[in-house]
Amino acid sequence: MGTARLYAAVAVGGFRRYATYRTATAAGVFTNTVFGLILAYIFIALWDEKPHLGGYDQAQALTYVWLGQALLMTVAVLGGGFEEELIERIRTGDIAIDLYRPADLQLWWLAQDAGRALFHLLGRGVVPLAFGALVFDLALPADLLTWLAFLVAILLGVVVSFAIRFLVALSAFWLLDGAGAAQLAGIAGFFCSGLLLPLNVFPGALGEVVRALPWSSLIQAPVDVLLGTADPLSTYAFQAAWAVGLLAAGRLMQSVATRRVVVQGG
Repeated sequence: MGTARLYAAVAVGGFRRYATYRTATAAGVFTNTVFGLILAYIFIALWDEKPHLGGYDQAQALTYVWLGQALLMTVAVLGGGFEEELIERIRTGDIAIDLYRPADLQLWWLAQDAGRALFHLLGRGVVPLAFGALVFDLALPADLLTWLAFLVAILLGVVVSFAIRFLVALSAFWLLDGAGAAQLAGIAGFFCSGLLLPLNVFPGALGEVVRALPWSSLIQAPVDVLLGTADPLSTYAFQAAWAVGLLAAGRLMQSVATRRVVVQGG
């Protein structure tokens, strides 16, 4: 019970930490809203030319835009969460202190990232989505169960995102500087999460590949659950499979890194 309280406190600390940056949050809300407007009018023009592109009607496509803006920071599509701090601690050697603490390294950062994600969902997600719903005709469901299913998909997306970024951060043990790996992961997230375009729009084999990658769990999967274009249970299974696999890979890398630190320390 004490361990659960510890990680709950870490999550609360993560939430409060990001809540202190009020000016940055307001600027982020404004930026997400502006980009949402730009993408919305691009999508309107595109769907006027090709109705039902990717299996969406125009209202669903516009809903996709605003949900993407709402989730952008929540699932950290472009990075920018805990991984920068963890990479720096590995670079400076402070990670040795973390590894000797009685708290699990992976669970500690996961709890902190969960707090960050919750803040961004509430602080930077709600306002752009509400603005989009006021200005455009969105296909938002009235069914509470659909919204609950959407939240579960978001939670799984946050875990997948964390697992990817944890692996990226731990690569600094071998690369000395994980900035390059973080940038590559950000680029992959930008193109393969569905942030730029719905992955259903991608043709042929390319579409099948990007939809099978873990980044599709971040935006494409939760949005499809809300829009009712994907079965929630199969979506959860897909996200959970990636989450378990990536977390296990991260734990393996953590074990190898810990042995390396112990050997060097000895």
